Amino acid sequence: MHLPVLNVAASDIPERMLVVGDPDRALRVAGRLEDRVEIGRFREYVTLRGRHRGVEVGVVSHGVGAAGAAVCFDELFQAGVRRVIRAGSCGGMQDDVLDGHLVIVTAAVRNDGLTPQLAPVGYPAAASPDIVAALRRAAQGDGNVHEGLALTNAVFYTNDIMGSNLRLWQKAGVKAVEMECAALFVMAGLAGRECGAILTVDGNPLVERDEEMTGYDPHREVVREAVGRMIGIALDALVDDPP
Repeated sequence: MHLPVLNVAASDIPERMLVVGDPDRALRVAGRLEDRVEIGRFREYVTLRGRHRGVEVGVVSHGVGAAGAAVCFDELFQAGVRRVIRAGSCGGMQDDVLDGHLVIVTAAVRNDGLTPQLAPVGYPAAASPDIVAALRRAAQGDGNVHEGLALTNAVFYTNDIMGSNLRLWQKAGVKAVEMECAALFVMAGLAGRECGAILTVDGNPLVERDEEMTGYDPHREVVREAVGRMIGIALDALVDDPP
């Protein structure tokens, strides 16, 4: 079977996959793999495979936002992928969740705009407990790792008509805001697959009092260094089977 959007043969997709938004990040992940090879490329979707600690794994980029990412996730599950971990970026939502920190996501708020078309709104967007535990084990020794809820929003830049919902979800204890986790978690749950996510904080619009994102800059060294830590943790968790 050929996967038309990923533009790759389903038989070439490993059962364990990292998913990332940025195609350049997919290449950065692949740089850590043994026997790496690019197996597909179309639009924002770049797919590579290789080995980590002797285990066959892959990585694919999915772009920004739940709708485009869901196309990627759907084709991965069609190909028989059993375990997916998102290694992405996020904004911090609590005062102590700051630039360069990492967030292990346990569940996501379904404000993504896509998943209500796939499952009733009461269906939970939850990470698999075994994957959360694997990420926790892999992150041991990193002093700047948080664990908790993410808000998956459909909008990046807000406007003065609808305003921002970040303060509301901050009060509800949400740790981070991003744009794809809820889609992954719901789709994996419906497909009976394992899923999880670890995110790099590239800003905190609430602490910085910049909910309009006018000062947003994800290209700083503190973020790049944290992305490197995140990639290592995500790869280790991807090949960590439950004890």
